[in-house]
Amino acid sequence: MSQSTRFDLSSRRLYLCTPIRDDLATFVSEALKGGVDVIQLREKKAEARTIIRHAKELKRITLDFGVPFFINDRPDIALEVEADGVHVGQDDVDVDLVRRIMPDVLVGLSTHGDEELEGSLGKDVDYISAGPIAATPTKPGRLGTGVGYAVRASSLSPKPVFVTGGVNPSVVKDLVSHGIRHFVVVRYLTESPDPRLAARQMRTAIDENLAS
Repeated sequence: MSQSTRFDLSSRRLYLCTPIRDDLATFVSEALKGGVDVIQLREKKAEARTIIRHAKELKRITLDFGVPFFINDRPDIALEVEADGVHVGQDDVDVDLVRRIMPDVLVGLSTHGDEELEGSLGKDVDYISAGPIAATPTKPGRLGTGVGYAVRASSLSPKPVFVTGGVNPSVVKDLVSHGIRHFVVVRYLTESPDPRLAARQMRTAIDENLAS
């Protein structure tokens, strides 16, 4: 099993997945001040040296805030920047290879259906993501799984399940009522003119509904 003990993901609620952007450091800092408690840099188009430069900056910021920092798909870059974790998709680097390269990091795995969920149960991962529960432009061509899939994932997986796809404050109450406890947000934060306020609104919705 994973030897990474620095972060307990079961207590993490609000996970921001962001691409590289011109104001990346400021944007991420503001989101963290608003209550985001996991950061992932997901950049599919830039060259490795560009990703590394931005990732090193985010690593410094997340270290200051005491939150885990993930790199999407690239264990080589994660190793270079000393990231806390790697998130991989079904068609990306295999979880077992990530573990061989970086045995002590956190590893997350995307799942989009029951077959992938079943396969994830035998993998040495620290969390899975489930969704997108609603179709989203960040996953072009992928249909929404519906809330039912996220509920099944949360009930079957022994690891934290982070729900993705169209997550915003207006849907949190319903998701929490179905047993969802962990949330990945992209557009609600990346498209906000005030990411600190948006993160605070999202965090408030999560905390208040979990407490009720």
